[in-house]
Amino acid sequence: MRTFPRAMLAALSLAASGAAWAGVSVSYVHPEKFSDLPFGVAEREQVLQELNGHFLALGKKLPAGQNLAIQINDIDLAGREEPSRRAINGIRVLRGGADWPRISLRYTLEADGQVLRSGAGELADMDYLGHINGYASGDRLRYEKRMIDDWFAKEFGVKARR
Repeated sequence: MRTFPRAMLAALSLAASGAAWAGVSVSYVHPEKFSDLPFGVAEREQVLQELNGHFLALGKKLPAGQNLAIQINDIDLAGREEPSRRAINGIRVLRGGADWPRISLRYTLEADGQVLRSGAGELADMDYLGHINGYASGDRLRYEKRMIDDWFAKEFGVKARR
């Protein structure tokens, strides 16, 4: 478990360098303390990289010259990961009860050195299994991505292509 912080720092630094070029930067505050990420270190890193990439893709649709900084404070993925004797990693079970996806974040949108908008967001989708979802059924973060898309559209007027 000692390699997790170093590996996470390296992965996030690499992801952040690409995100800064696009006008978006994503940082994770104590990801080892997040409410719900996969049990395995590599899977945890993959989830954070996928989310980072999704924020980056949405950020590219912001008007030219705008920069968005997002600070993720907590993540609770849809469903619950349950250990499996057959698989090395746990299996994520979606029941539609109190296992909806949630992301706690802070953000600042700037242009020309001036803050256009900033605030906190508590993203949640309590009816995540009841919505039409344009992401592939094999996309393990399809519910989180849909939730992020809806937040982005509401906050910044950016519609995702689903």
